[in-house]
Amino acid sequence: MKADYTLFEVTVTPLTPLHVGSGTLLLKDYDFAVQGNATWRINEDALLEAQNVDDTRLAETLARTPPAQLLKPADFRLDSPYFRYRLVGKPRAMDAGAQLQEQLKTARDEVFLPGSSLKGAIRTALAWHGWTEKGLKPDVRDLERNRKFAGQRLEREIFGADPNHDLLRALQVSDSAPAGKDRLLVLNAQVVTRGSLGSPIELEAVQPDTPFHLTFKVDRALFNQWARTNGFRLGGNPGWLVQLPEFIQRHTNQRLKAEAAWFKERAGAEQTANFYQQLLQAQLPAQSCLLQLGWGTGWSDKTYGSHLQQDQGFMEQIIADYRLAMGQRRKGDPFPKSRRVTARVVKDQAGKTQQRPGLPLGWVLMELKERS
Repeated sequence: MKADYTLFEVTVTPLTPLHVGSGTLLLKDYDFAVQGNATWRINEDALLEAQNVDDTRLAETLARTPPAQLLKPADFRLDSPYFRYRLVGKPRAMDAGAQLQEQLKTARDEVFLPGSSLKGAIRTALAWHGWTEKGLKPDVRDLERNRKFAGQRLEREIFGADPNHDLLRALQVSDSAPAGKDRLLVLNAQVVTRGSLGSPIELEAVQPDTPFHLTFKVDRALFNQWARTNGFRLGGNPGWLVQLPEFIQRHTNQRLKAEAAWFKERAGAEQTANFYQQLLQAQLPAQSCLLQLGWGTGWSDKTYGSHLQQDQGFMEQIIADYRLAMGQRRKGDPFPKSRRVTARVVKDQAGKTQQRPGLPLGWVLMELKERS
C-alpha cells in the first residue's frame, strides 16, 4: 500500500554565522575562559571535583573563586576534562563577568538546527505569500489588541480557522541531526542604525558551511478524498507545500532587495550591501531556496513586513499602538530603523582601528530532495 505522505531529505547550510539562542547568558571566568585566540567553555563540575574540598577553609575559598582562576596554562588542551568545548575566536569584552549569549545545543553540547525555528521561518514566508494570494489589505480592524497576538486573526484567514485546520499541520519538520561541537565560533555582532553602530553583542554561533540534515514530511492524507468527504478541510493552499522552495524564495527576493537598498545608504556598509546583491544574483539549484533564521532576522522577517508598509498611515498607527519603536522617533521616520550584523574591524589611513558592519546573520541555503 502506497504511503499517503511525502518525505523530503533536507539540507540547510548556513552562508553566514547562525545564532539560535538558548536564552542563557554565559559569564567570563565563570562559564568560559579565554586563552590565546580561542574561547573555552568550562566544565565546572569536573574542575571542582579535581580540587581538595576536604579542607573546610579551602572549600570556602573555592566557593568565592571564579572557576577560570583555578585553571593552569597546561589545562588548555582539547582533551582536557576541564572544558566542555572550544570556540574559535574570542569576545571583545575581556572584563570578568563579560557576557556571551549561548547557542542552543544538545545535552552533549553539539550544535543542531531546531525544527521549530525552521518551520517558523517557513510559516512567515508562506504567510507573506498568502497575503498576496488572498488580496488582503492593511486594516487595524484585523488586528488583536494584545501585542503578542496582533496578527492572529490574519493568520487564521491565511492558514485556517484553528490549529486543527491549519495548513501547516500537514508539514512536519524534524530537528536536524547534530553537527560537531567543533563548529562553534565566538561572534562579535552589533546593531546598525542609520548613522551609527550600537554597543557590541557577543554570541556563540554556528560557523558558515556547517550542513544540517533533517526531514520534512508532508501528510497528504489530510487532503485526500476521505478528508473531503468527511468535511475536513485545512486552510490555505495545499499547493504551497508542493512548491515550498518557490514560494519561500518569492518572499526572500523581496527581503533581499529591501536589505540591499537599506545597507547601500549606510556609510561603511559596502560589504553588507554587496553580500545581499550577490544573493539576489545567485543561481539556485532546483528545489532550493534562501531564507534567514535565528537572531539576526528582526521585525521585517517575523511579520507581514512589506505588506504592512504599503499604507504609511496604517504603519504609523500600529507603531504607536503597539509601541514598536524604541527611543525617540519622529512620525514618518523609516521603520524598522536598525539591523543586526556581524562587526568587522578595519583600519583607516591613519592606522586607527574602527568597527564596520560586516555580514548579516543567519542566512542559509535550504535544499530539498524527495525521498523515493
